[in-house]
Amino acid sequence: MQDIVAASEAGENVQELDGWLCPGFVNAHCHIELSHLRGKIAKHTGLPGFVEQVINGRTAELDTIEDAMEAAASELYESGTVAVGDICNTTHSIRLKLNSPLYWHNFIEVSGFVDANARVRLGTSQAVLDVFKAAGFENNSSLSPHSPYSVSRTLFQLINERTEGKIISIHNQETAAENELYESGTGGFLALYDQLGIDISGFKPTGASSLQSWIAAFNNHQQIISVHNTFTNEADLDAAKNIGFFCICINANEYIEKTIPPLLLLQQAERRMVVGTDSYASNDSLNMWNELQTIRKHFPTIPLEILLQWATSNGAAALNISDRFGSFEKGKKPGLVLIDTVENNVSVPHRFHA
Repeated sequence: MQDIVAASEAGENVQELDGWLCPGFVNAHCHIELSHLRGKIAKHTGLPGFVEQVINGRTAELDTIEDAMEAAASELYESGTVAVGDICNTTHSIRLKLNSPLYWHNFIEVSGFVDANARVRLGTSQAVLDVFKAAGFENNSSLSPHSPYSVSRTLFQLINERTEGKIISIHNQETAAENELYESGTGGFLALYDQLGIDISGFKPTGASSLQSWIAAFNNHQQIISVHNTFTNEADLDAAKNIGFFCICINANEYIEKTIPPLLLLQQAERRMVVGTDSYASNDSLNMWNELQTIRKHFPTIPLEILLQWATSNGAAALNISDRFGSFEKGKKPGLVLIDTVENNVSVPHRFHA
């Protein structure tokens, strides 16, 4: 970007457009690897049922996975996204990303709920991270815990040791069953563990919520992106001062749990908000504007300019790319989104320029 100047200094051939101009969107949470599951996962099953469906359905021929990822990346780009925080369990997306116009931060997911297997599970994820780094993603790839219901106490400790000063992303309080697991050792996840043959006899409930239980594991100057937060309350926020960003994926929350996150609580607590789409396994599109429109439907008092900030400058800050994306400033290449306005006082996007 050259600069922002007064109209009197702009010279000739100035194009006038009706609507809002904003920087390209930053999708803070996506799973491009799951794109082949579009339309294959039943809605409103609750998170334990959703997880079981994803585990049973994620295996497919590599050609099928790659074709679906290409289509998903195309939708991201064409709908105005310029950068993505992407969750990775395999190296399948590397070839796509090497040739993509989008910026990608790769969160290499770590999971394993049995303490005895913690080092083996960390090693498996570290091997994936090493391949990403060797492919050229040295500075924009990092290990990240999957979720409190899939990471053991020892594994949390090991991830903390390996992620000093890094960006990490974690699925948090996406379902009430997650809190119940930590508070009392009961709830919907027990049946899932049993079906998957996972021995959780070593797990001891903490008597506190999920967030209040896992947050203490991270004390190594990580920049934490807490994703979903659908069942986060005020006491959780008081205990989570070191969480840098709270990511909202509202369409996925409706898809899986038929619930929405407490956005007004998060906003009143002055937490830094970002927006993601999650995956085609839990969403009908990867269009960030659709996420903002759903937020506006449920929370009409939040101004559009605030939502656009969440989806642009806040997202860039969360991924540590504010030097390139997120705002219109000299020297940046943030992309350009044109949102045409206006029927019934609603902004409608007709054209996008990434």
